[in-house]
Amino acid sequence: MRYAGKVALITGAGRGIGRATASRLASEGAALAILDRDGPAAEEAAEEVQRSGARAIALAADITDQAAIAAAIEATLAAFARIDVLVNNAARALCGNLEQTGPDDWRNELDGTLTGAFLVTRAVLAPMLREGRGTIVNIGSVNGLLALGNPGYSAAKAGLLSFTRSLATEYGPRGIRVNMVSPGTVQTESPSWQKRLARDPQVFEKLARWYPVGRVGRPDDIAAAVAFVAADEAAFVNGANLVVDGGLTAGLAPMIEELTLEVR
Repeated sequence: MRYAGKVALITGAGRGIGRATASRLASEGAALAILDRDGPAAEEAAEEVQRSGARAIALAADITDQAAIAAAIEATLAAFARIDVLVNNAARALCGNLEQTGPDDWRNELDGTLTGAFLVTRAVLAPMLREGRGTIVNIGSVNGLLALGNPGYSAAKAGLLSFTRSLATEYGPRGIRVNMVSPGTVQTESPSWQKRLARDPQVFEKLARWYPVGRVGRPDDIAAAVAFVAADEAAFVNGANLVVDGGLTAGLAPMIEELTLEVR
């Protein structure tokens, strides 16, 4: 019960990693503010948390809309009086390569991933500073660390890493820790993965060979990492990027096989 008495606000929590994180923190005692631009998905996730015995509210808001964000923060404070944890999970990945990416796509991906996290963070900092403490976890991606397609999304995630370090440096002395969790491939029902699955139903099985652990990630894998870095036991972890990718960025296993002519 590391989160007993604490309140967590999670963006993009209607499905996937965000929803799994909401369930994980609720299982450890947190009250949840579940924010998603898909209102019915947020309601469904909140009801799931409530059935587990935890408190939760659903917030329908687009993280690029400052007025909607302000209303969501106000509703969270009205319900729970405080915000202890913010998880910036919402993101947009629209285009697979640069040729497909037009100026509007570029803006949408950066706004829905990086600028949105900036706007939500600015809104949450004020109540955290009043309490003199808080934790922010930004959900990054291995796309922000090496070239894996989706140039707009990847640039936004790389920018989010820099933003994480800036916040950690500026607000650490004021009691607010800021860290990033960067997943590898995670099997979710996101629109971008649904498009890939429509083209190739075996895409996750094919990607698994690139991962030393032999599989792609699951939302619960990422939720567990968030639950650690946001907890009080990680009090000396600030400005870090915890890469949760099954060893993908540690080395290119299929390339090693080609070089050594050995098959695992």
